[in-house]
Amino acid sequence: MSYLQFEKSLMTNLQEALPKEILRTNRSGAYSSSSIVDCNTRKYHGLLVVPVPEIDDKNHVLLSSLDETVIQHGAEFNLGLHRYAGGVFSPNGHKYIRECTWDKIPTTIYRVGGVILKKEKVFQHFHNRVLIRYTLLDAHSVTTLRLRPFLAFRAADELTHENSVASRDYQEVDNGIKTSMYQGYPDLYMQTNKHAEFIFTPSWYKGIEYPKDQELGYDYSEDLYVPGYFEFNIKKGESVVFAAGLEEISTRTLKHTFEEEIDVHTPRDNFEHCLVNAAHQFHNKKDGEHYILAGYPWFKARARDTFISLPGLTLATDETKQYISAMKTAEKAIHDFMAGEPISVKIYEMEAPDVLLWAVWCIQQYARIVDFNDAKSRYGKLVTSIVDFIKGGKHPNLFLHENGLLYTDGRQKPATWMNSTIDGHPVVPRTGYIVEINALWYNALVFASQIREADLKTDSAADLKALAETCGKSFRETFINDYGYLMDYVDGYNMSWEVRPNMLIATSLENTPLSLAERKTIFDICTKELRTPKGIRSLSPKSGAYNPIYEGGQRERDAAYHQGTAWPFMLGFYLETCMKIYRRSGLSFVDRCLIGLEEEMFYHGIGTLPELFDGNPPFHGRGALSFAMNVAAILRVNKLLSKFYNY
Repeated sequence: MSYLQFEKSLMTNLQEALPKEILRTNRSGAYSSSSIVDCNTRKYHGLLVVPVPEIDDKNHVLLSSLDETVIQHGAEFNLGLHRYAGGVFSPNGHKYIRECTWDKIPTTIYRVGGVILKKEKVFQHFHNRVLIRYTLLDAHSVTTLRLRPFLAFRAADELTHENSVASRDYQEVDNGIKTSMYQGYPDLYMQTNKHAEFIFTPSWYKGIEYPKDQELGYDYSEDLYVPGYFEFNIKKGESVVFAAGLEEISTRTLKHTFEEEIDVHTPRDNFEHCLVNAAHQFHNKKDGEHYILAGYPWFKARARDTFISLPGLTLATDETKQYISAMKTAEKAIHDFMAGEPISVKIYEMEAPDVLLWAVWCIQQYARIVDFNDAKSRYGKLVTSIVDFIKGGKHPNLFLHENGLLYTDGRQKPATWMNSTIDGHPVVPRTGYIVEINALWYNALVFASQIREADLKTDSAADLKALAETCGKSFRETFINDYGYLMDYVDGYNMSWEVRPNMLIATSLENTPLSLAERKTIFDICTKELRTPKGIRSLSPKSGAYNPIYEGGQRERDAAYHQGTAWPFMLGFYLETCMKIYRRSGLSFVDRCLIGLEEEMFYHGIGTLPELFDGNPPFHGRGALSFAMNVAAILRVNKLLSKFYNY
C-alpha cells in the first residue's frame, strides 16, 4: 500500500478532494499542478506552466488541462472535471475514479463499466515537457480514447477570455500537432507515441471558474480555447504516452523517456522522503545560475528565503554539491550589493537589512554540518567581508551604535520576514533594535572571529570578540524583560512587549548571548503561547492584535499574515532550541511536534508543506501550496534528530 493513497470515497467527494493539490516541477522553474481530481481550482494551476523569458519573468499557463474521454460501443464517458458559472461541475469525471496514489509519480485509476484505465504523470527534469501515460488495464470490447486539450497561453497570475486575436493555426508534427495562440509565445507540441487522429474542432469553453481565487477575492472566471481532440484505439494491456512540451520529441522514444523519468524519482513512501522530493522542487537552474525558489506557484528567488532555506534543502539531505552550486550564485548577489552595483543575478530583495546576517548564518550551517575548515576555505573571506561591511556603516539600513547593537529603520518599509503591508505601510512596523537582527549580528561577530582566529589574524579576531562582548551585554540589557522573554524590538521608549516568535531565533543560534536558563524560560513561554500542531504563531493569542485566520480579500489577508498565523519554519528554530536545552531527553517531544506536520502530507499541497496555517483550530493550510523555508526547516530538524539518535 502506498504512503500517499486516496480512496474512491474521498476522490468522489469534491469538498474533500478539491483542496488537495499536486505539484510537479523541473529545474527551470516550470511546473505542472492541479487538484488530485484534475480540476483546476486556481489560475496558477495548469498541466504545463513555463517561464517565457521572451515576454517577461513570469510563468505562463500554456496547457491548462487535458480531458480524457473513454468511448465504447459509441457511448462516451468523459473523465474531465471543470467548475463553471454558478458553481456547476461538469463533466463530473471524478465519479469514475477508483483510487489515486503517489509513490514515485501520481497515478489515478478510473473505472468505467468494464473499462479500467490507469493514468500516470511525470514532468521531465530538464525539459519543459509533461508526459502522461495511459494504460488500459482491462476492457471487454474495442476501446477508444479521446484527448481534448484546453489551452490558455497567458501569464499564470492573469486570466484569458475568448478573443479574435488568438490564432487557430496549427501544423502537424510526428504523431501530433504544434500550435501557438499568440505572437511572442513558443509553440506547444502535443504528441503521442501511437498514431492518433487529430480532429480540428476549434471552440472556446466559457466561464470556467477557479474557487481558490474566488475565496481570495480575485477575478476567478475565464474562457479556455480547445483546438480539437486526439483520438486513437487502445487495446487491453497497451500503454500510450501523451507529451506536451516546447520542443518536438521523437515519439518512438516516448515510452523509454517516460520510464527514465520514473527511475530518477525518489519514492514518496514516508514523511522524510516526501520532504526530500519537495526540497528538490525549489531548485531552479537557468542561464548557468542556480537559484532557490521561495515557493510555488508564484514565488521567485528571494534573498532571505534563499539563505534560510539552503541548509535544509541541501545539507540536511546530504547534497553538499547542490549547496555549493546555489551558494555560488548567491555570492554574486552579495558581492554586487556590497559593491553598490545592480544585482547581476535574479535574486530579489538583497537590500533587506537582515539578509546579509542570514547569509552568514547559512554559511555557519555549512561549517557545522560539513566541516569548519572547508567552510573557512570556501566562504571565510565572504563572512568577514560581510561583517566588515556592516561594521563599517556601509549598509543603507543597518547602523552600528556604540553599544554594539544594530539599529534598523522599519517604519516605512518592512525590515524583516514580517513584511506584509497595507497601503504601502508595514502591518508590523518593527523598527529600532530588532531582536533577531541583533541576535544574528552577535552570532556573526563570534563566527567571524573564529574564522579570523583560525587564519591566525589574532588582532582582528580580538577586535571582533570585543565587539561581540559589547553587543552581547547590550543585547541582554535591551531585550530581556522582567517577564522572562525578549522584547521584539526596542526604539527608545517605543518598544514591543508582544510575545512573538522572533526571539526563538536568538535561542537557537550556535552563538547566543543568552544563558541556558534564559533560553529555557523563553522556550517555555513560546510553548505556552505560540506553539500549535502546525507551527509557531506569529503573535500570542493574548495580544489585542491577534488575528489568526488568513482568509478574505488581499487587505484582510495582509492584516492577518503576521498577526497570529502559524509558520512551520519557525518550528525549526523552536525545536532546535529544544534539543539544545534538553538534549536527548527532549527528543520524544520533538518527535511528537512533527506528527502534526506529517499529517499535512495528505492535505493542501500533497507531499509538501504550505506557506502558513491559521493560528486557531482546525489550523487550515493557507497561501502558497509549497514553501521552501518550511520544508527546509523540518528537514533540518530531522538532520539534527538523526545526529542524536546515531550518537
